[in-house]
Amino acid sequence: MTSPTSPAAAALGWLHTARFLTTAPRLEHLPVHDIPEIAFVGRSNAGKSTCINTLTQQKRLAFASKTPGRTQAINLFELGKQGIVDAVLADLPGYGYAKVPREDKIRWQQVMANYLVSRPNLRGVVMLCDPRHGLTELDDILLEVIRPRVEEGLKFLVLLTKADKLTRSEQAKALSIAKLQTAGGEVRMFSALKRQGIEETALTLWQWTHPDEATQ
Repeated sequence: MTSPTSPAAAALGWLHTARFLTTAPRLEHLPVHDIPEIAFVGRSNAGKSTCINTLTQQKRLAFASKTPGRTQAINLFELGKQGIVDAVLADLPGYGYAKVPREDKIRWQQVMANYLVSRPNLRGVVMLCDPRHGLTELDDILLEVIRPRVEEGLKFLVLLTKADKLTRSEQAKALSIAKLQTAGGEVRMFSALKRQGIEETALTLWQWTHPDEATQ
């Protein structure tokens, strides 16, 4: 049980302040600011909306469409207590869903790549992956897109979602495979149902966006 005064509890309290900021169908519609952003990316069925809603303790902050691939905009949510915005979560469209027209796929892959490469205030990327399927070719492409920025200091975390559907030995195997695929990147199991990895992830996001306070 987490102590109400623990750093993880404080991080979860901070995430609970999340509120909708704006939706941007194109990069030029994104607000220009220097507030640190954390992007959530992943395949359409990887559980991205569920992860964001679980971390923020809000049931419908990130909308989970019944038709994967339907969401075609970058949705921003601001964080901060007492009227102060100190971080922004960016929910990027899910990719790789078969029923989305090819031209839409290509357009959104370009938009996402441009955002991940050029957004100046991007501090970290959280990739959601269903461990039952592993990292796919599209996940590998995204990793290659952000690799130069990661080498320059961009934070990066892979969350293997739906961990409750795996046994402990299957989880251990999935973790080791994902670490190999991400060349030693940070990988963590995550389950909204079993509340696995939630506190650790909340604390990670806080530390990414508050590095000065995290080192005190």
